Amino acid sequence: MNTWFSLRLGDALTAQLLITQIKDAYEPLYAAAGRPAGMAVFTRFDSEGRLHCDVTAFFSPAAAELARTVDARPCTKPRRAELELLAGDQRSWPALFPLHLT
Repeated sequence: MNTWFSLRLGDALTAQLLITQIKDAYEPLYAAAGRPAGMAVFTRFDSEGRLHCDVTAFFSPAAAELARTVDARPCTKPRRAELELLAGDQRSWPALFPLHLT
């Protein structure tokens, strides 16, 4: 399965509770799966000229079980440049966003 999932968490101030809940729920699932490099959750902060940023969480395909528990919806793969790693380890970057040299 190559489906990514996303969930709007609200503005950056109020999103902190949901961010903590996602991180707490992620850890036991990640450990049970054997800590795969492709299992990660990322966040993107969107301001679009507003005073406060909105936060969106993106769940990699390997994090689909967690995505479903928080009612995240299928989405297209996000652009790497817009993301911050929320849960997972640094191996997630090259595993999920490989550089293609031509």
